[in-house]
Amino acid sequence: MTVYGGNGAANLLLHKMSAQKDPEVLLNRARKLPASPGVYLFKDSLGCVLYVGKALNLPDRVGSYFLPSTDLGPRKQPMLAMIDDVDCIPCEGEWEALLMEARLIKDLRPRFNEALLDDKSFPYLVITVRDEFPAVHVTHNPRDPAFRGAREYGPFVSGGSLRHAVQVLQRVFKYRTCDLAIRANDPKNQTFRPCLLHAIGQCTAPCANRITQAEYRDDIERFIRFLSSKRSAMLRELQGEMDVASRARQYERAAILRDQIRSIERLDERERRGEEGEFDWQPEVTGLIHDPMKGLASLQRSLESHTPIRCVEAIDISHLGGEETVASKVCFMDGRPFKDGYRRYRIRTVTNDDVGAIYEVVLRRYREAGEGNELYPELILIDGGAGQLNAALAAFRSLECQPPLVIGLAKKEELIYRAGVEQPLRLGRDNAGLKLCQAIRDEAHRFAQHYHHLLRSKRMLGEGS
Repeated sequence: MTVYGGNGAANLLLHKMSAQKDPEVLLNRARKLPASPGVYLFKDSLGCVLYVGKALNLPDRVGSYFLPSTDLGPRKQPMLAMIDDVDCIPCEGEWEALLMEARLIKDLRPRFNEALLDDKSFPYLVITVRDEFPAVHVTHNPRDPAFRGAREYGPFVSGGSLRHAVQVLQRVFKYRTCDLAIRANDPKNQTFRPCLLHAIGQCTAPCANRITQAEYRDDIERFIRFLSSKRSAMLRELQGEMDVASRARQYERAAILRDQIRSIERLDERERRGEEGEFDWQPEVTGLIHDPMKGLASLQRSLESHTPIRCVEAIDISHLGGEETVASKVCFMDGRPFKDGYRRYRIRTVTNDDVGAIYEVVLRRYREAGEGNELYPELILIDGGAGQLNAALAAFRSLECQPPLVIGLAKKEELIYRAGVEQPLRLGRDNAGLKLCQAIRDEAHRFAQHYHHLLRSKRMLGEGS
């Protein structure tokens, strides 16, 4: 047995497996590891660490390296012949394993971790503690002047795992992840409209004075403590704080602490079920996309967006020969429909003109964002090709603030049109990002048609009376 002292954490017990280079021996030992999340370290015959990795289930992940069919690729495959020993650190959850992996890689600089990552920068987690309302960001450039004085964690191996952790922990500590420069005494906060993260309970909206600076700072401090300690220790601390607040009759503070305790306790449950069930899916939506987060990640890569896509809004037009022309706006958060964000519009300026209708509804929907009174979604999807997209872009050009990303999705060939790019983007029919766009577009179409049929029925009944 070996003891490893974590950075700011209680000492963690290492379960060591002494073994020969025979993969069968290593496989049998791997199967006897604790069936828990954790970090594993592959070592050579001299005891030097070759590689550090994390696992949601240690026996399954470590054992997969020693199967006869294992193929790690040309850069990592040579490592298998050098493994003589394996250490593992069981952790209380996936998030602790993620942080432990980052600490060990930073301290030990294992040969094969560096070989895999020498052609790209590591992702880091930064907390802008100098801000009046600190924000939490994932970045590949922690030395950016915008992060001067920030609290830094990393490097991390997987940017995707880190972003997923930030999103799930945001449900607990409700920190902001936006780039807004928020001041406590800014009068603009009184009229600013919070983004959807506030509506779904993932941000306390300091941008709109929904929380005091002191209360927000308390949440950030608890988040920092969570990152620097074991979860069980953190829960004991929060329980003690809640008891003190309750005895002092600070019932609002006690309730906040109670909710954070419950959310932390449910982290393992979220890991197992992948957060399914958080939103109410429609049958029309589930038919095309079964892994929303995979679809968002794929879409971000295809559109070459530097910002993770979380909120997507889609606009569609519906009419019959110009009669009862309506528009719909649907909203998807983290790849799932957010019904409170759905809107419908009765078009006033045109009749049988989809392009003109798009122009009108874009101005009506995004006027507040265009004036800087709310944030745009990360992606706006227009149902249609180049003509419809250009109409939307023309409407946006008349506004002071511009959206980050607007695309058009044309039916039949399912081509994606982008601003400033002449050739449309053609993705494979099985592309997860395209499937997600199709599902969102189809939901917007369904919602628009429903409103159109409703108005037609009312008009027909009115004429017949």
